[in-house]
Parts: sequence; structure tokens; C-alpha cells
Amino acid sequence: MYRVAVVGDYDSIYGFKALGMETFPVNNADEGEEIMKTLADSNVAVIYVTENLAKEMGKIINKYIEKVTPAIIQIPGIKGNTGAGVSGVKKSVEQAVGSDILFGEDM
Repeated sequence: MYRVAVVGDYDSIYGFKALGMETFPVNNADEGEEIMKTLADSNVAVIYVTENLAKEMGKIINKYIEKVTPAIIQIPGIKGNTGAGVSGVKKSVEQAVGSDILFGEDM
């Protein structure tokens, strides 16, 4: 069975454990990269990662972004929303559908 994991600073991700997701709190990008490699090589289908951490781990995120699994989805953390998560989902939908589905909306 596939698993779902959340990676980021503790304060941003601890609530996801109540939803049945595996949480992996990290203190910096180096720890995040190690966890990401381990999760990607195991039976994890979706990895949620906080936007601020993902920004610092761009190289490893790009390594897995084109693969079917794991799907890496950026989420806002307690430090706020940078818009990277919404932008990434929008880009994925545009590639799949071939059109900007949010055309004309404020983003």
C-alpha cells in the first residue's frame, strides 16, 4: 500500500499526523534532502513539503518532479504562503489539460 508523507518544520506539519499521514519534521534543507531521498526510494506515493523548505531544496525537488511517484506537492507553512504550491499545481494542470484553467482569476 502506498503511503503519504509530510516534510517540513515541526510547527507547520504536526497537525497532519492526526489525518493519518506520516510526518517528518526537519530543521534544515540538508535534513530535508536526506528524508526526501529516503521517502522517494520507499513506498511513498505523495510527499507534501512546506514551501519554504522546498525553496531551499530546489535541486532534489526537480530531480523527482518529472517522475510519477512520488508526487511532490508544496504546502504553505506557518511562515506564510509564498504561492509556490498553487503555482506548481496550476502548472501541472496546464500540462495535463493544455490550458490555463484559472485564466482571468487573480492569483
